[in-house]
Parts: sequence; structure tokens; C-alpha cells
Amino acid sequence: MTRADGWAARRGRTMSVVLILLGAGIALIGSTQTWLIARVEGTEIPATGSEALALLQPLALAGLALTLALALVGKIMRIVFAAAAVVIGGALTALILPIAAERPVSAVARVVTDHTGIAGVESVASIVSGIEATAWPIVALVCAIVVALGGVLALVTGPSWRKGTSRYDAPTASRASKDGPLDAVDSWDDLTRGGDPTD
Repeated sequence: MTRADGWAARRGRTMSVVLILLGAGIALIGSTQTWLIARVEGTEIPATGSEALALLQPLALAGLALTLALALVGKIMRIVFAAAAVVIGGALTALILPIAAERPVSAVARVVTDHTGIAGVESVASIVSGIEATAWPIVALVCAIVVALGGVLALVTGPSWRKGTSRYDAPTASRASKDGPLDAVDSWDDLTRGGDPTD
């Protein structure tokens, strides 16, 4: 086992899961925060992340769910879920980038309609005198990229990860010789089966 393979087996899963969990978790928190502030006839109308981007919460929740799946599934499904994380991160990036860069009227149209009763993007644009952005669209954009990077890392290192469901398998005589160095979870599993992890 090369040094790179050893790192992938020991740390690849942890790093991938942490990146996706961190990115999706902060993005989900950001969905409840103010992203944009529209000015309409001297009145400031705030729009949260979920109001500016309806898909933000569902995609962030899907990213969070993937972290549990990645930690438990076998090699084939691991690759599938890792690819899904890349797709989720890429989709979030593509959706958030226009909001962060351009502050489009369409992102505040719904909240302006709720406050004024005026519907339609063109009609809303005619009464909005300006749109300011907070830091949250940028934060969410970085989080989306982090989710995608976590998925890429899982794709690259996933084949080297130890089997995620080892605690439910029948005891084996020589896990260390088969899978390489044991991590803390594997050592604990061996101990609960009556093995000595110091051997």
C-alpha cells in the first residue's frame, strides 16, 4: 500500500464527509438568512436565501443526507452518492452564482409581490429602485463549492475506503492484514468482538 493509498483509506472518508457536511450545513443555515434587500418606494424588503432561491433548502438537505449514506454504503453505492454530491454542489454553484454576482430582480420578485401585490418580474422591476446583497450569497457559493469538492474527493478516494458496514459483518480472523492499518472505529469493533486491537 502506497502512502497515498494509506491516506485515502484512513482519512479519505472522514475528509469527504466533513467537507460535504460542513458545506451543506452552512448552506442550509444560510437559507434562513437575509440574502438580498430590495428597495421599493423608500421601503426595504428583505429576501432570505430560501426566498431568493427556492431549491436551496432541498439541495442542502440532500447534501446532508448524503453524508450519512457515504459513511455506511459499500463501494459501488459510495461512488454513486459521491457523484450525487458533485452534482448537488455543482447545481448549487450554478444557481447561487447569478444571485451573488448580478442580484437579479427575479430573486426578490416573490417577496416584493407579497409586500406590494404587484406580480410579474417586469412589473416588479419597474418599482424596485435598487437591490443590495449581504454576505450570505457569497458564503453559500463557497459552501456549494465545498460540497462539490467533498464529492470529488469521495470519488477519488472512495475505492480505498474501508468497508462502511464492518460492524455488522461476521468476525474475520485478520482484518489488519486484509484492510491495512485499523482506524479507531475498526479497533473498537475488534474489541467488542473479543479481539485485541494491540496485536
